[in-house]
Amino acid sequence: QVHLVESGGGSVQPGGSLRLSCAASGIIFSISAMDWYRQAPGKQRELVATIYSGGNTNYADSVKGRFTISRDNAKNTVYLQMNSLKPEDTAVYYCKAWVSSSWGQGTQVTVSS
Repeated sequence: QVHLVESGGGSVQPGGSLRLSCAASGIIFSISAMDWYRQAPGKQRELVATIYSGGNTNYADSVKGRFTISRDNAKNTVYLQMNSLKPEDTAVYYCKAWVSSSWGQGTQVTVSS
């Protein structure tokens, strides 16, 4: 059974930084592309970033240059480093593995002064 656990969210002021983590189990992590999504109140869930098994990455235009996705296959963990945070980044952030339809519980990020 696939299990995804996100952590690292919190409340920060605009311009601040956070690092999210997602620990995965129940999958062969090293061969799976991994995504970070987010969902703001009243909005649809949107794809934020993707990292492929070989390390290539893609980002939504809204976070390009501010967010960095990375992975540690030895720890079965994917990260999202978020810098220069804006109020519009406020959302619940989720990770997802391409090899599974499962979602974790998400982690709340709030950017507010």
